[in-house]
Amino acid sequence: MTRRAVYTGSFDPITLGHLNVIQRASLVADELVVGVGLNAHKTPLFSSEERVELVQKVVDHAGFRHVTVKPFSGLAVRFVKECGARLIVRGVRSVTDMESEFTMILANRKLDPDIETVFFMAGDEYSHVSSTLIKQITVLASDDELARFVPREIIPALRSKLET
Repeated sequence: MTRRAVYTGSFDPITLGHLNVIQRASLVADELVVGVGLNAHKTPLFSSEERVELVQKVVDHAGFRHVTVKPFSGLAVRFVKECGARLIVRGVRSVTDMESEFTMILANRKLDPDIETVFFMAGDEYSHVSSTLIKQITVLASDDELARFVPREIIPALRSKLET
């Protein structure tokens, strides 16, 4: 039986922290689907199509063979079920993240008790990295500095969006 997991997020933009979670989750799942969704509480920098394309570019460059990238809208548990999975992967950076994720787990269990959630704690080098931080420093940082936070493949797209 194939163990399929789904890592959901907005990935706006994808960071090295996200990539770290993808890499680690791909070690425990036979197949990993990266579900690129919309966060209703944030205005996205990139369109859904652009985010899927950027995540796919990063995943391809990293050489992950059993990782696919798909867009989704609506409930994550519904998307996980559509993917034929029973496992949601979430990355957490801090205790604050855990608090909000705990609320989401409880809601997801009510929506579909067959789906489980697994957390990957951010490595020390990524615990401070957020999409908000990336948006703030892009216009100020050099490419080498920015590459400490995001995959190099997405830097031109970030600059295109934020340096106009």
